[in-house]
This record gives sequence, C-alpha cells and structure tokens, in this order.
Amino acid sequence: MSQSDLKKIALFLAKHHVLSLATSDTLELSACNLFYAFDETKLSFVVASSDDTTHIKNIFKNQKVAGTVVLETKIIGRIEGVQFRGEFLELHDEDLKRLYFKTFPYALAMNPKLWQIKVDYFKLTDNTLGFGKKIIWQASFL
Repeated sequence: MSQSDLKKIALFLAKHHVLSLATSDTLELSACNLFYAFDETKLSFVVASSDDTTHIKNIFKNQKVAGTVVLETKIIGRIEGVQFRGEFLELHDEDLKRLYFKTFPYALAMNPKLWQIKVDYFKLTDNTLGFGKKIIWQASFL
C-alpha cells in the first residue's frame, strides 16, 4: 500500500470523531461507541474510557480489538468507511494525550483515563473513488 493510500485513510478519519469498537473477553462479545482523536504518524486512535466499562474489562483479558468509522449516508456513491483491527493499550504517550485534549478540550475537566488503539490493519471502502473501491493497509510486522 502506498503512502497516498494511507493518507486517504487518515484524511477520512480526520473528518470524523466517533468510532464503533468491538471487544471480547474470549467468551463474550461487546460493542461500544467512543470519541477519538487519531494520530496519523503513530497509526493510533486515542480514546477515553473508565475501567468499569464492559469493553475495558474485556481488554484486560484480550487486547485485540476491531472497529469501524463510517459516514452515514443512503447515497450509494458517497459511501465511505474504515474498518480496523489493533491492540487496545493503556496510554502512556504524552504527545497522544495532548492530541486528545486538543481535540476535546472540555474532556480535560473530567480527567478521563486515556487509552491507545494501535492499529495494525485498515480497510477503507470509498465509493467516491468508484463503486466498491477498497484500500487495504496492513502492518508489515504481521
């Protein structure tokens, strides 16, 4: 995959701010929606969530996650969306913390616990480039 393809994915993600996340404790599945900030250079989402949620309880047992970000539309030619997979980790990167609070400054008052989703796979569906056009990126370490 070319850098321009990865740039298309990052540009799409920059236009949105809510992702749907799927987690599993290996027995049960859970899904939730989270506000996010995305760092293109670190290929990471930054999200806020507390330890008492089902999805966080799940990641303590299984850090592998999958999710989506989608443009909601009924117009076939405008359909766009990203599917991703990655690892859900406690956030320690100060640059990523600053990015989250720059994106959501009101969250600073709530002092949320921040997490990183380090992405290792993206699939962008973009019908604006042609019906059913898919762009796939996968980390080279897989």
